[in-house]
Amino acid sequence: MTAVGLPIRARLDERSARRWLYAVLAVAAALAWILFRGQMTLPHNDDAPIFRTLAGARTWASENRSTLAPIREGLGGLIDTMNNLLASLGWPGVIGLVAALGFGFGGIRVGLLAGLGLASLGILGLWDASMATLAMILAAVLISVAIGLPLGILGGRSTRVAAVLSPILDVMQIMPTLAYLTPVTAFFFIGATPSTVATLIYAIPPAIRITTLGMRAVPRSTIEAASAYGATGRQVLSKVQLPLAWRAIALGINQTIMLALSMVVIAGLIGAPGLGRLVINALSKVNVGASFQAGIAIVILAIVLDRVSYALGAAFDPRSRAEAGGQSADRASSRRRRMTRWLPAVIALVAGLGAPAIVDAIKFPDAIQVSFVDPVNQVAGWVTDTFSPFTHGVEFVTTTFILNPIETVLTDAPWWLVFVVVVGLAWTLSGMRPAVVAGVCLGLIIFLGLWTHSMVTLANVVVATALTLLIGVAAGVATARNARLRLAVRPLLDAAQTLPPFVYLLPALALFGPTRFTAIVAAVIFSIPPVIRLVEVGIRAVPATIVEAATASGATSRQLLWKVQLPLSREALLLAANQGIVMVLSMVVVGALVGAGALGYDVLTGFARGEQFGEGLAAGVAIVLLGIMVDRITQGAGGRRRSTVVRAG
Repeated sequence: MTAVGLPIRARLDERSARRWLYAVLAVAAALAWILFRGQMTLPHNDDAPIFRTLAGARTWASENRSTLAPIREGLGGLIDTMNNLLASLGWPGVIGLVAALGFGFGGIRVGLLAGLGLASLGILGLWDASMATLAMILAAVLISVAIGLPLGILGGRSTRVAAVLSPILDVMQIMPTLAYLTPVTAFFFIGATPSTVATLIYAIPPAIRITTLGMRAVPRSTIEAASAYGATGRQVLSKVQLPLAWRAIALGINQTIMLALSMVVIAGLIGAPGLGRLVINALSKVNVGASFQAGIAIVILAIVLDRVSYALGAAFDPRSRAEAGGQSADRASSRRRRMTRWLPAVIALVAGLGAPAIVDAIKFPDAIQVSFVDPVNQVAGWVTDTFSPFTHGVEFVTTTFILNPIETVLTDAPWWLVFVVVVGLAWTLSGMRPAVVAGVCLGLIIFLGLWTHSMVTLANVVVATALTLLIGVAAGVATARNARLRLAVRPLLDAAQTLPPFVYLLPALALFGPTRFTAIVAAVIFSIPPVIRLVEVGIRAVPATIVEAATASGATSRQLLWKVQLPLSREALLLAANQGIVMVLSMVVVGALVGAGALGYDVLTGFARGEQFGEGLAAGVAIVLLGIMVDRITQGAGGRRRSTVVRAG
């Protein structure tokens, strides 16, 4: 008994000592804040030298704009080609072609979804705007795939290339999209061309990352076996690696399409034609109905492209074809299956291409168009009138008793105290490397002259993330433990993840007015879906044998959740927290449109006013630094916890 008891007691003493150390450090930090409050706070200066230096980049871009004329003309020509192609097909041809692809490669359900989905765009009276958006998306995706796949293949075959690409892709994904609209317009003016460039920058990372992962997932033994049989490097790539990585490559293309669609509204700010411009116009007029209708059209277009592209990827996957061939009982059943798919495809294609001989293929018929603008505006008005007393009360309580105190603590604290606390927290949770990253990020924010605005933004992010995790974890646990609720919530989560972030601003603005809390509400709505999904996956991944053993031991439903399911799904919870933080940060600039202020407002003013370009660019970099800092801390926390568990075992 003594040999077992001493290590346990020593371990308990170590934990107790660590808790006391944390308590002492927390008290020391609180006392330091009280003693040095308001001192060494690095106040904001709109005329900082670093801003003037960065503003010179705009002048340089204007002077060298002519060097990019060939690229600008090439992109414009590609977009015009896509527009002309869609116009030559007409609305029946586009519907027939996409439906035929759905029938042929995805089956009856995908074909019907594609045909009815595209037809609904015309019924909503948004056919022309949808086709303008589709042309721009197709151009951006083609270029993203043409650049992203070769880079992903290189990253998958070379560790050095992957190491070089990783930080670049991090910046491209974390950088607020509005932050690079200004340099894009400086080089490419405004219109469809700069919108395509901005969409390309935002949508290309998943094509590179997922292709790299797919290439690295090919078993090493398979590659060595091919080389042993005399295959050259090119043959290994084309005959082994690419076929086995095709599923990942197809997923990367699919995700590139989805991200390109999520840029539609933001691209509308720099003159992109189509649905994004309609949402922006509705936002400027506070027209909830028009914004909602255009947002629904974007959702429909996203669902159609998602299902059709996924079906195409699966159809060209050699492993999927082999599995389908293995499942066929005989040639007759295989032939019937092909007929079931391709006969409707041929009918849809022939009907679509032949329809212009009977109907006007240029203009979608007005007789079958409907509009939800007025009903949605009436509902929005009723909700505002009915719930505004309650919502304004919630806004007042949250702002007064939560947001303002956190902001005061961060902005009134001396910079060195925040620096020490954040680095110490990173070291404790994640280890030395994330602590160094956190210190470098905070040091660069100081160098950029945006310390105060960064602290205000950090306060907003902390509150929005806390609300996101509070609601998301509760909803994720509920959906994981209730199959009916999970099925009912799934379409809502799909719509919430597909709707443009700008669409969330209008109902939040109607309910809460132009305040910081409105931006927080919009960020919470935008960030909750992935948190719910990740928590649900984590809870459901707990082995059934463990759940059954705990239940057999007499554990109640609450004990089962708190003592078994949540501890065993810790990795999923940490990933949910990480994704929640990153997505909240991605809404910082969008939230500035409704009163968020701080770094988001700096980015917007830099975009709108040429003389503040330098400050806007610096603010975008500061948001990236905050994102990298919290991302490394939360990701490292998962690894730290796992290593601690291994050592304890």
